[in-house]
Amino acid sequence: MNDLHGIGCAGCRTPLDFDFTMAFQPILDLSTQTVFAHEALVRGLQGEGAATILGRVDETNRFAFDQLCRVKAVELAFELGLPAVSINFMPNAVYDPANCLRTTLDAARRTGTPLNRIILEVTEGEKVEDAGHLRRILETYKRSGLVTALDDFGAGYSGLNLLADFQPDILKLDMALTRGIDTHRPRQAIVAAAVGLCRALSITPIAEGVETEDEMRTLRDIGIDHMQGYLFAKPRIGAPAPISWAALPSAQVA
Repeated sequence: MNDLHGIGCAGCRTPLDFDFTMAFQPILDLSTQTVFAHEALVRGLQGEGAATILGRVDETNRFAFDQLCRVKAVELAFELGLPAVSINFMPNAVYDPANCLRTTLDAARRTGTPLNRIILEVTEGEKVEDAGHLRRILETYKRSGLVTALDDFGAGYSGLNLLADFQPDILKLDMALTRGIDTHRPRQAIVAAAVGLCRALSITPIAEGVETEDEMRTLRDIGIDHMQGYLFAKPRIGAPAPISWAALPSAQVA
């Protein structure tokens, strides 16, 4: 499937001249040793990386691409029996929040996916000309019953401004903050401050890019239970890689 009929604007109905699929990477709740959700990551049909696919997205097809990403992610997650799915979206491909949400809601209805099991992530570094437009998008999604997330927090320069204007359900800390955090006191202080903000604003923090047990332990000590990274599982097309909880004894609750 690479077109969408009968919805939205002409840009959404224009067929793409390329196809793609999704790889899934688990997000874990180490406090309960359960899978919290799986993030859907764009891949080529032959396993090409996200950059290859995103390099074909431009002003003429971004609307259709954004809509198809959502539909593919929801449908594939349903087919694979995943408990929840996290999807990156492009705010600059949303011309009207309610209208552009219809295909996502339709996919959820078709698959019987509860809306509170669909997380929509916006990247902090995404260039958005109108902050008010982004706030309206996120507010519309939240009112609809979807879960909202700010991705790659700490990678850009607007994260605190976004938090002041809108409080998402989830804050994903960029790997630039988590990488090597066990030996880097400034990163520890920054992440601890971010966790404090999350607690004050009733936001769930997730640490991205966790690769070592030392990083995991440090993040747990700071107060983060939800994590994602190669330490636990790499993204995989099709059925996600199994989680070997026994290999992570230090992930258990003390």
